[in-house]
Amino acid sequence: MSTTEVTTAVVDSEEQLLADLETSKTLPLWKQMARLNPPAPNPTTVPCLWKYKSIRPNLERAGKLVPESQAERRVLMLVNPARDAPYTTDTLYAGLQLVMPNEIARAHRHTAFAMRFIIEGTGGFTAIHGRRITMQRGDVILTPTWNYHDHGKDGSGPMVWLDGLDLPTFRHFPVHFVEHFDQPRYPAVDVDSKTSPLVFPWVDMKARLDAVEGEWAALRYLKEDGREVSRVLGGSAERIAAGASSPSRRETTSAVYHVISGRGRSVIGEEEFTWEQGDTFCLPSWYKYQHFADEGEEVYLYRFDDRPMLDALGFYRAEGVDVESLVSE
Repeated sequence: MSTTEVTTAVVDSEEQLLADLETSKTLPLWKQMARLNPPAPNPTTVPCLWKYKSIRPNLERAGKLVPESQAERRVLMLVNPARDAPYTTDTLYAGLQLVMPNEIARAHRHTAFAMRFIIEGTGGFTAIHGRRITMQRGDVILTPTWNYHDHGKDGSGPMVWLDGLDLPTFRHFPVHFVEHFDQPRYPAVDVDSKTSPLVFPWVDMKARLDAVEGEWAALRYLKEDGREVSRVLGGSAERIAAGASSPSRRETTSAVYHVISGRGRSVIGEEEFTWEQGDTFCLPSWYKYQHFADEGEEVYLYRFDDRPMLDALGFYRAEGVDVESLVSE
């Protein structure tokens, strides 16, 4: 062995190795193994509740102070306190959108998929790639990927709905973009919202929930053939009898809940959130959660989530489910 080889062996160290790795633009996995391979799901967002009574006055102010020509979409984003926009959860975006009488939210289309839950107002409509649909409180209206759509409002008073989109996904897949139509409105004809595959009328979903026996019921919004409404986002509605509760659950999905009617509370992780009609709250992945209806208050909840995407990718897990059953041959 030469003198040079002996000297190198003596002075070499892990610290020197790490320094040399930086110059070669590599990093040692063993230093970050625990961070990159955690023992449990580790969402970066936290549970949060948005009170409609606190938000609505500012939404109404925006309707008066911000012209439609400047806003394109007049939305107050529900931003998770642990992240920046567009994160409501790590995979979901939510916002409250307002359209005032005789306004037009100009036609555009985008890569993102949208689900809209109608909170309040009458006379509102959305036109989706040539199909104009009337909005009714409690309805869920889909805006599929790359469909031109615009929104409008007839009559008096505001129209408010909850937007749910998969925008955070495009922080990982930078392929989202928007194309504007050359006219304010895309040419459209009126269609019956009761029969359109893009609409889930609340009157129908409520009837289905009420037909389920027991103190708690949950039903997915599904296409006629039983498939989820998209490959990324999906949704459901829940009913909780007065004074009763939902099961305690823990799963890898994240979700945004909106209170259709009733009063109650949710325990998410170690926190308790008290809510009423109009409120919205988020549920990050892997937080244990349970909903409780107040005495004398039958509760109905709307939810949108990332379950279709997790199922498609094989990422869905639920506490209490035998993980061995998920192993692929």
